Amino acid sequence: MLEVFEVGPCRDAYVMGLLIGQRFANRITSRLATDLILQQQLLPFAQTPESHSIIKTLSETNQRKFPRYWDELLGTAEGSGMPVLDIISINFRKEILPFLPKAAMNSSAGGTSEDCSDVLVVSDSMAIAAHNDDANIAIVGHNYLIRGSLSNGLSFTAYTYAGELPSCAFGFNNHGLAFTLNSVPPSEEEIVAAGVGRNFISRDLLEATNIDDASSRIHSAEASVGHSYTI
Repeated sequence: MLEVFEVGPCRDAYVMGLLIGQRFANRITSRLATDLILQQQLLPFAQTPESHSIIKTLSETNQRKFPRYWDELLGTAEGSGMPVLDIISINFRKEILPFLPKAAMNSSAGGTSEDCSDVLVVSDSMAIAAHNDDANIAIVGHNYLIRGSLSNGLSFTAYTYAGELPSCAFGFNNHGLAFTLNSVPPSEEEIVAAGVGRNFISRDLLEATNIDDASSRIHSAEASVGHSYTI
């Protein structure tokens, strides 16, 4: 059963992440231990010299662009008791995977590029967005709903993968802004090695006040790899 956790109002982003990490420590620990992409690809790559500049620049770029969300990520690591490198790796998995050696990418741990899909139904009387979240099998049983409240009065609800920032799937807030997300694997020449991670952009979308604000946040984010946004 999908668990719902109400957290906040939080003035400190680190505290929000800490509380989420503490509440779902067992689920986060289990997800990271059983996620083959993390265990067989991301973490082994993180131990190689080739990975150091990639992870360092990704971390610096996202910490500079979104310091509050970076603190939230660190709080999640602290609260769950998991190594920061594990939490960073799982949040940047789509930004790091393109740089792995081709032999590693061809291993059995490799995921699929067809992660999710949406069905939209719109008429004069209704608007429905149906989201199918059929990504990495390691996500099964390792997710939860976060109902977060901030000190400025904003609140959001976000479907969250264990250990990741809310949300790389779908969410909505009390301004009436709702969105779903789908993977768009980029070609090699489109990847920005030191760009902003998708999880940080979608976390920022949870605080958008309207569609124009959401569109501005997406276009100004300098994304590292592709993502499709249905708002």
